This record gives sequence, C-alpha cells and structure tokens, in this order.
Amino acid sequence: MSPLATTVPSASGAPFDQTGAPVMRPATLRTFDGLDLSVQRYGPEDADLTVVLVHCWTGDHRIWHRQVTDLLWEVGRRVQVVTYDHRGHGESDPAAREACTIDHLATDLAKLIEEVAPSGQLILAGHSLGGMTIMALAEQRPDLLMRLAGTVLVSTSAGSIDDVSLGLPSPAGKRLQDVLPYALAARSRTLTQAARRRNPLIETQVVRRILFGTPARREDQALTITTLVNTPAASMTGFFEDIARRHDRYDALPSLAVAPVHVLVGENDKLTPRRHARRMAKLINGSRLTIIPGAGHMLPLERDDFVSESILELVRAAHAAPAATPVRLAIAR
Repeated sequence: MSPLATTVPSASGAPFDQTGAPVMRPATLRTFDGLDLSVQRYGPEDADLTVVLVHCWTGDHRIWHRQVTDLLWEVGRRVQVVTYDHRGHGESDPAAREACTIDHLATDLAKLIEEVAPSGQLILAGHSLGGMTIMALAEQRPDLLMRLAGTVLVSTSAGSIDDVSLGLPSPAGKRLQDVLPYALAARSRTLTQAARRRNPLIETQVVRRILFGTPARREDQALTITTLVNTPAASMTGFFEDIARRHDRYDALPSLAVAPVHVLVGENDKLTPRRHARRMAKLINGSRLTIIPGAGHMLPLERDDFVSESILELVRAAHAAPAATPVRLAIAR
C-alpha cells in the first residue's frame, strides 16, 4: 500500500469550484517513523511540473494560501501544486521532541516528492524552516536536484542563527530569542488550545513585534497567531534547538544552482535578516537576491503578490512561456 493515501477522488476539471474555492485533494503521507502528515494537492496529478510549497516553523500549509490561489489561477490546468503540514504542525501528527529535526523534515519532503511527483520537473519554495528543509534535502538527496526547474528561498537562513538578536540591542535580544520558545512551549503544556486562543497574550506580541513588518494586514497576523497557538510544545523546543544549535548548511547551497534560485528577504526581517540572505546568495551561483522594502519575516502573507510572482516566473521559464507582469516592489542590493 502506498504511503500516500488520497482521501477524496481526484478532481479532473477546473482548478476552482463553483464557489471560487481552489479544488483540493487532501491526502495522508506516512513518514519513515510512522507519523501521518496532512497533504493538500491541487491541479493535475499527471502534470509535468509540480510546485511544492514548504512552510515555516510554527506555521502550517495555510501560510501559502495566497500563492496556491495565484498559481492555480494562472497555471492550475498545467501544474500540480502541493502543500503539506510538517510533522508536529497543523493537522499532521505530533512528533516527539527528539524527532523534531530538519534532517527528519528533509526525509519527509523527499518521501512526499516520491509519492506526489515521482517524475517530471520540480519547483521548490520554502519559507524559513521550509527553506532550511530544502537545503537539507540538497544534502540528503542530490539525485532529486537534477529535476529542479527552480527554487525560491523565502525569509530563511543556512545557519549562524546564534547571531540573531530579534532587532534588539545585544545581549538583550539574544537572551529574548533564547527564552521565547520555552515560554511559548510552557503555555502549550499548561494551557489548552482553547484557553490560548481566547487570550493569546505572548503569541500576539511575538507576531506583531517580531514576525511582521509594515504594512501588515490583521487577517494575516490573526492566521499567524492561530498557527503559533496550535503548535505543540515539543515542536516549539525541538525545532528551535535544532535550528539554533545544529543547522549549518552553507556547504549545501551551491548544489541548488542546477536551476534558477530566487532568494527573498524582508528589509525588516528580525529572524532571518538581510545579512543571512546576502551570504546565501553569494554561495549560489547565478542566484537573484531581492530585499523587499518594509517587510518582515512573513513574506508569503505580507508580500504575497511578490512571492507568487517569483514562483510563477520560474513556472513560466520551465514551460518556456513569455514573462508576464514584471516583478514588483523589489530592491536588489
């Protein structure tokens, strides 16, 4: 039996239903260590190009909801789009603290690709932890890189997270970064999700003061607060410790240059700042670095049109189609 179990029949028609909602085929992927991951598939299963969107730490697949809509609107009859929830996030199974590692996420992503897109070209887009997962995939599975038509690394880092101070003077900022995940984990252990949803004091401050730049839409902040509240304690601390203490994948970056790479970062990103994006771009031959004015860390929500256009540009190139609307809001430095 395939590790990927589709829970509804495939949709063979238009990418949107009569209400205007994207036609989605939910599925479940069984990981190597027995966890069930929630998967969402859009567009034709037999497409010759699949776009996989990999979400951030304490997020879930909904972080990409505007990119899904934009991709389906333009190329939904020709391209398969896949989102999913990492282990220990969203509707996927919780994971033990020791199983919350980027290496495990990369193994999960490789298995997902083998199941949903066993052939054809790939475009991978990763936000924050999602970008780190793609870097680890490059280490683990160089064979899959030969199928890449492009990569978009959004608000992410290849390492040296210990130099981040959340936009505050060091050492105060560094102390805050070290304490926050454990404070959030403590709330997760001691309060129900319902109680945290009713009174998300710390979560709201983290989202508004650290994660978003300006301008910020309330609905985007509300979604991010919701995903943060829903994240189990083990995912808070396990992934934080792996990112802060073990994530160092600068050596893997050059291998992504087999296809075009876009590196995107917000001008006011406090978690994965501009210097991290610049260092990554230097190590990926031919990559394009773009710094987006005013934006913070949550680019798929804050600057959804720009992130969508960056992905669509790679899709058009893969299909040898002429470019459409030029990329907006970009400052390359």
